[in-house]
Amino acid sequence: MRISQLAAEADVPVATVKYYLREKLLHDGVLTSPTQAQYDDSHVQRLRLVRALLGPGGLSVAATRDLLHHIDHPPPSAHQLLGVAHQALQRPARAEVDLAPVHTLLERWNWAVDDEDRDTQGALAAALAGLRAAGFDVPADALDGYARAMREVAETEIASVPTDSAESAVRYVVLGTVLIEPLLLALRRLAQQDASHRRFAARPTPPSAATE
Repeated sequence: MRISQLAAEADVPVATVKYYLREKLLHDGVLTSPTQAQYDDSHVQRLRLVRALLGPGGLSVAATRDLLHHIDHPPPSAHQLLGVAHQALQRPARAEVDLAPVHTLLERWNWAVDDEDRDTQGALAAALAGLRAAGFDVPADALDGYARAMREVAETEIASVPTDSAESAVRYVVLGTVLIEPLLLALRRLAQQDASHRRFAARPTPPSAATE
């Protein structure tokens, strides 16, 4: 198919397709003349993937390019796949934070994590520091509950990683990590609405001072 057909098939403007080609987010087509190229279904699928990563995935062009490189060239170890996904999701570096509270929690939960992943540990430390600064106290049992829930989610995800090939594994882990995070956030908010309804909606509204 020609570039105009490719754009129509993927439901993106031709200018966007050309931009992705320039940014190396989309592989080149087969040249049929100095100014014409033919594209196939692999280009359609890659376009849809790029749109998902840049849109719901919230990745930058640079992060998307790097992520696609790892999908096309999987790392040798399955355990390294998570590092690839987490690296894609990293935000700008934060100021140095005290990781001691995080290490205490990880030891309490008996979690085996990558000691070199200071970015993710730093993100948790910064979140905990932000809660303390705001005077928002999260009880230890509530924090432990969050940890149990996240561990259950993680075990479900890792148990579903395909093992038939490195390429399918890296696609599942990387895309599952990047694109599932918005899903988890949306589910949490909807679950909060449901829990709030169950706890509060059936209760009568307390009378105001004016009617007492």
